[in-house]
Amino acid sequence: MALKLTLKPGEKFVINGAVVVNGDRRSNLIIQNQVSILREKDVMLPEDASTPVKRIYFAVMMMYLEPESQSNWHTEFTKRITEFMNVIRGEEALQNCIAVIEAVNKGEHYAALVHCRKLLPFEKERLDYVSSELSDSPEND
Repeated sequence: MALKLTLKPGEKFVINGAVVVNGDRRSNLIIQNQVSILREKDVMLPEDASTPVKRIYFAVMMMYLEPESQSNWHTEFTKRITEFMNVIRGEEALQNCIAVIEAVNKGEHYAALVHCRKLLPFEKERLDYVSSELSDSPEND
């Protein structure tokens, strides 16, 4: 089954590790075979992997984009997902973690990225809460 991408002018995407930039007009790209492809909005830079879920996402993304380094990134993924699951509560978040693990184990890295993105609001809500608690503490007055 072919994949059709509609690209905005100047939109970047990664295909099998190569960064490609669309020209100055909207265009359609049809991918006929199996490739690793991510739109610019789905690509995370190493310096942006600054939270537990983002570190999980980054490891999965690298397994997807660099299959030749997959075993190294799988080790990092296993470490990060284990740490995260050991400290969270919440059925939905745990189910998303399990879905990420299952997708990775099946080699369905793009699907794992989709499940990782579902964890980002959960993490943001907790981090925002902790941040607000810290800023409200008497020590900060």
